[in-house]
Amino acid sequence: MTPPPSRRRRTGAPERSYPRRGSVRRAQMITTYGVGSMVAVDNESFIVSGIDSWNISEAPTVYEHRLAHVLGVKSFRLPPASDDTSKDGVHVRRFPLWHSCPNCNALQHVRGFNCSPGKNECGDCDEELVPARFVMACAKGHIDDFPYWKWAHRNNRQEGDSGFCGGEMRLRTNGKTASLRSILISCTCGIPEVSMEGAFRSTALSDLKVFCSGRRPWLGGAPAEHCSEKPRTLQRGSSVAWQPIVKTALSIPPWSDGHAARLELHWDTLREMNRDGIEIYLKALTLQENYEFSTDKVMALLEAENHEETGPDEDRGTDQAYVALRKQEYERLIAGRLESETDHEDQFVCEPPRSSAAVLTPYGVTGPMLVKRLREVRALKSFSRVDTPETRTDVHEAALSLTPMDWLPAMEVQGEGVFLRLDEQRVDSWAQSVAVAARVERIRNNHERMMRQRAQDPQFVPDSPASARMVLLHTLAHALINEWSLDGGYPAASLRERLYANDSMAGMLICTATSDSAGSLGGLVAQGEPDRLASSMHSALIRAQWCSADPLCVESEGSGVGGINLAACHACVLLPETSCEHNNGLLDRALLIGTPEDPSIGFFNEGLLP
Repeated sequence: MTPPPSRRRRTGAPERSYPRRGSVRRAQMITTYGVGSMVAVDNESFIVSGIDSWNISEAPTVYEHRLAHVLGVKSFRLPPASDDTSKDGVHVRRFPLWHSCPNCNALQHVRGFNCSPGKNECGDCDEELVPARFVMACAKGHIDDFPYWKWAHRNNRQEGDSGFCGGEMRLRTNGKTASLRSILISCTCGIPEVSMEGAFRSTALSDLKVFCSGRRPWLGGAPAEHCSEKPRTLQRGSSVAWQPIVKTALSIPPWSDGHAARLELHWDTLREMNRDGIEIYLKALTLQENYEFSTDKVMALLEAENHEETGPDEDRGTDQAYVALRKQEYERLIAGRLESETDHEDQFVCEPPRSSAAVLTPYGVTGPMLVKRLREVRALKSFSRVDTPETRTDVHEAALSLTPMDWLPAMEVQGEGVFLRLDEQRVDSWAQSVAVAARVERIRNNHERMMRQRAQDPQFVPDSPASARMVLLHTLAHALINEWSLDGGYPAASLRERLYANDSMAGMLICTATSDSAGSLGGLVAQGEPDRLASSMHSALIRAQWCSADPLCVESEGSGVGGINLAACHACVLLPETSCEHNNGLLDRALLIGTPEDPSIGFFNEGLLP
C-alpha cells in the first residue's frame, strides 16, 4: 500500500485576511460561547471579548421589565449578527498565546514562530500551529497560559532562579496511551523530558510557587488584579473553564402586552408625569407610531411597577429578588389568562383545559394549565471558572465588561408549555414519612458536603435547596420530559423545566426550550389535556420503575457530581443540560415510585402502579 502523504499545509489555498470571522448562533453567545469563553475557529483558538467592545448598532433590543429591574439594567440586546458586508459583530482575542508546531514540535509564545502576516503557521515548517491544550485559571475568573517552562524545569531549577535557561522547548506525544503521561515536554538546555502527569492536582501549580496572575484577557486593556486564589490547570475545552450564569424570566401580565413593549423607551419620561401629562404625551405618541395607546393601561402599568418588590435593596439580596420573580410567575400561571382577553401582540396566554381534571386527582395533580403562548427571556449576567453555580452557591461572578453597562446580552424564546401543580397537603403529608425524610436528608448532606469542600470558607456554606418537595417535583419533571420526547415528537433537548418549589409553591412548567424549528413543532399544549396527561404520567411512572442500570442505580448511595443524586442516571431520568435548571443534580426516582425494599417511599405508589 502507498503510505499516506505527510501532513502539510495545503498549497494554493486562498489567503484569509484579518479579522477572521467564525460563525456561532446567537443563542450560543448566551449559553456556550459567551463573554470570556474560548471558541475554536479552524485550527485557532480565541477568547470572546467583553460586551463593551461589541458593535451592537444593528442588534435588536430585547425588553423584559421585571428581569431588567432585578439585574439593574435598562434593557437587553440580542448578540449581534454579522455578514460579509456588516461591521456588526462580536470581537475576539487570540488565547491561549502559547502554541506548538505539529511538525517540528516547537512549543513557545505565538510571537516566537515568525508567522507571516495574516497567517498562523510555523515560520520554519509552514505548518499550521496548534493552540496550547492547557491553561490555568482560578475561581475568581482569571485565566492565563499554562507555565510550561516552570513545569518542565521544576526538578532542575536552582533556588531563587526566576529566569529562563535560554533553550527551546518541545512538546510531543509518544502515542502509547491517551493519558497525560504520554504528553511529553522537553527543552534543548538538556533537562530530562517530563510528562504532564500530575498537572491537574489541586496543588500542582502552587507547589511550583506559581500564583494567579490576575489576568482578564477577555477585557481589552484591563489591568491585572491582585488575586490570592490558587490557580488550577484546566484543559482549554473543559466545561469548568467557562460556566455561564444565566438569569431568566417569563413575560407575564401586565408587562406582556403590546403597550409595555412599545413604551419601554418612554418609561423614564412617563414616571415624571401625572395623568393629564401622560394623556397628552400618549396622544402625540399615538400619531407618531400609529398605535392606539391607552392612558388607563399605562396608569395600571405604573401602579404595578410601584407595587412590585422584585428589585434587590439593602434589606433583601438578589437571591430573594429572584424568588419574588418566580412567585409572581407562579401566581400568574395559577390565575391564567384567557385567549379571548388578549390581542395578537400579547405574549402570555394561559387557559385551563377544556375537560375535567378529576382524572388527575389520584396522581395528586391539581389545576393543570395550558400555556398556549409564552415568552421567556434568558440573560447572560456573568460567568464563572473552576467552580460552577451548581456546585457552589457563593461562586464568584466574573464581569462581562470593564466598565458598567446599562444592558446585558440576552435571547428570547417564544413557545408553549404545560403548567402542573401538586396537592401541597398531600405532598407535606408524604414528606413527613421517616423513610422519605431520611432519603432526602442523605441528598442534602451530600450536597452540603460538596459545597463545603469547594467553598472558600467552609464555615459559611449556605443551606442546600434540597427538600422532599423540590426533589419530587424535579424528578417528576425529568420523567415527563423523557416521556413527552417519546410520545409528543419533541427531542428532549427542545423541552425545558421551570420549577416552582419552596414552602409556598409546588409546581412546574415544562415549556419549549429552543428558538429553532424544534421549539415550534406544536402539540406540547395537547399533552396537558387531563386524559392525555394522566396517560403520560402513568407511562412515565411505569418507565421509572425499571432502569437498565438496576439494581446499581436504585441502590446507589450517591451518584452524579458530588453524589448529590441517588437513584438517577443517564439510563433513566437524566436530561440534556439545556433542559435542566439544576445541571442534572438533586434527583431521585425512588421518591416517585419507591424502592423494591420500601415502595412506600414513592409519592405515586398508592394503587397507581402495578
